Amino acid sequence: MIRICRDDERERIFAIVNNAAEAYRATIPADRWHEPYMPMAELESEIADGVTFWGYEADGELVGVMGIQNVRDVDLIRHAYVMPGLQGRGVGGELIKHLQKIARRPMLVGTWADATWAIRFYERHGFTLTTPAEKDRLLREYWKIPERQIETSVVLTDHP
Repeated sequence: MIRICRDDERERIFAIVNNAAEAYRATIPADRWHEPYMPMAELESEIADGVTFWGYEADGELVGVMGIQNVRDVDLIRHAYVMPGLQGRGVGGELIKHLQKIARRPMLVGTWADATWAIRFYERHGFTLTTPAEKDRLLREYWKIPERQIETSVVLTDHP
């Protein structure tokens, strides 16, 4: 079942994000990795900045999350994570299909350039990579991330 995450589930969101982020450890540049990958203060800040988390619940337990953030004229996919052991079983696919249904504007998603499995996931769901120049422009316009992260990321869009 897909549903909006509740305020009292922040600890569970935190656990899902940080457990699932282990898959990125060897992919993320060493100077961008930290423990935990997303501290609770950062999660709280993302929510305060308008990221709404949707969750996939299985057997009464939240096992995957994906955020959506309305930024001016686009909807950003933010923080898409599924618990290890359940990855590759359709949880992320169901979440992104749901967000695609509720989105009212063009959608963008950013991920690490070396996370080829993540890029393929978004491409399977109708997203296409932007050019490097467009990626740089979009990341500076819609995200609040350091220059080093811009250098090592890609952006995919659901509109050509």
